[in-house]
Amino acid sequence: MAEQFVLSIDQGTTSTRAILFDRQGRVAGLAQREHRQFYPRPGWVEHDAEAIWRNTVRVVGEALQDNGIGIRQVVALGVANQRETCLLWERASGKPVTRAIVWQDVRTADSVRRLLQEPGAEWFLERCGIPPATYFTAPRLAWLLRTYPDLRRRAEAGELLFGTMETWLVWNLTGGPASGVHVSDVTNASRTMLMSLTTFSWDAELLDFFAIPAAILPTIVPSSGVVGTATTVLPGVPVAGLVGDQQGALFGQTCFGPGEAKCTYGTGAFLLLNTGTQLVRSTHGLLSTIAYQLSDGTVAYALEGSIATAGSLVQWLRDSLGLISSAPQVETLAMTVRDNGGCYIVPAFAGLLAPHWSPEARGVITGLTSYVRSGHLARAVLESTAWQTADVLKAMDQDSGIPLETLRADGGMTSNQMLMQTLADVLDLTVVRPMVSETVSLGAAYLAGLAVRFWPDLEGLRRNWHRAGQWEPVMDAATRAQGATMWQAALRRALDQP
Repeated sequence: MAEQFVLSIDQGTTSTRAILFDRQGRVAGLAQREHRQFYPRPGWVEHDAEAIWRNTVRVVGEALQDNGIGIRQVVALGVANQRETCLLWERASGKPVTRAIVWQDVRTADSVRRLLQEPGAEWFLERCGIPPATYFTAPRLAWLLRTYPDLRRRAEAGELLFGTMETWLVWNLTGGPASGVHVSDVTNASRTMLMSLTTFSWDAELLDFFAIPAAILPTIVPSSGVVGTATTVLPGVPVAGLVGDQQGALFGQTCFGPGEAKCTYGTGAFLLLNTGTQLVRSTHGLLSTIAYQLSDGTVAYALEGSIATAGSLVQWLRDSLGLISSAPQVETLAMTVRDNGGCYIVPAFAGLLAPHWSPEARGVITGLTSYVRSGHLARAVLESTAWQTADVLKAMDQDSGIPLETLRADGGMTSNQMLMQTLADVLDLTVVRPMVSETVSLGAAYLAGLAVRFWPDLEGLRRNWHRAGQWEPVMDAATRAQGATMWQAALRRALDQP
């Protein structure tokens, strides 16, 4: 019998990837294509959804062909996606009516500011677990329908469909205008500000508040479970797993128990803590969200701390300052000095997310003297990610009452050995990195594979997890405390903007 695989599509902010996983959770094939970023106005970020669909078709074909794997060897398909990015398209033709508005977009900043005053953040937190912010989907959808009256007319007439990127891809995979399945899983729906965290259904009061017609919304489904069958690209293969990228990484890291946490370090950084069946409502600036829902109804909740700027700060050092020519060089440059020279960087390029939620905050560099060289700046860049993680982790401890002992780290930045050691030192806990780094894609694959019994249970998935690296704290308590004091002083300057 030919070997079987689960295929995962990871539709991310900068690229789309198709990855094949075998029964041991190992990568058996991979293809990736980047897509263009559109910046039509300051603060606006958009994607061409049709180009993303074309890239999806290509990478799936390439992953199979380049590794000599046939469609019949694929037992299930999982889809992970950039979560809050949203799109409207025509039900009859499948044509997007606008570009997709990306989660980084801040065009709704003024309306979000008003939302925080009336009816107030607490009203939203009670219903959907998240506060008003440009980060989330509902304010952008409301902006579209308010700005373009014809779109509202067409939405109310049932001519348009709405979704995040997994909704768009699944609809196209399962037939588009002819027979497309219009669904969104609970993890993605929980990021829209429109879903009740307790009933897992669209909240009528929130829909009324944002003036969103229910007719355009997808059906909410579990993260694991067959929602349809692909009619194109992978004809006959069941679509069986849907998950937002960060929840996908949590699942791929096999953080199935309360108190288990992961942080993904990429463009931004996203720390999720599994809180089990208990919905923990944050009072310290975190997001209450759904970790996953299995086909048998099992639900796990999570607390999330979202950091806007992590790897993108390294890119700034490369592209804007020209101090390095490639991202990996930041570690080499940082190793030319023994410490940060008293320099701290708060990268609030477009405000700060968790746990501060301050769109008015602006980036600062403190401690600059004639002593500071490029190496000190490189160290401060890496330390900035660690100190931001520490702020989120402190809030998690306060909200959950579950002190963390180990943090599972993944994402592109984890190849930086200095960053990994800095995290262990600043956080004062063990940091581990898994053997399989593609944790977002692996999580989507696991959810799909569970639905078709390719993997029988969660314990079997745990046995697939293997450690690739581990870092223990070596920094003394006095040095850590002094660094924390200096970081907090820099943070206050960033937050204290006119």
